Amino acid sequence: MGVAGLRLFDVAGGSAVEIAARPAEVERHLQDLVEANMESMLGVRFLASEYSTGPVHRGRIDSLGLDENGSPVVVEFTDRR
Repeated sequence: MGVAGLRLFDVAGGSAVEIAARPAEVERHLQDLVEANMESMLGVRFLASEYSTGPVHRGRIDSLGLDENGSPVVVEFTDRR
């Protein structure tokens, strides 16, 4: 079974074949999906992916957006196995 109970399938050719995925692949796919649909899914305007927190904190924010009030929204993706 996939990461955290998530099952992935290849549906090319008209049939569904379960595929194994590494955690990073699942996270990246999910992040891409959420970022592409952030407005409709969360009501948040997407701003940036892998946003740097600067030289002091030296981190990154997976997905950054703005809500309807202009407040920042941080979305982090983790592997919870």
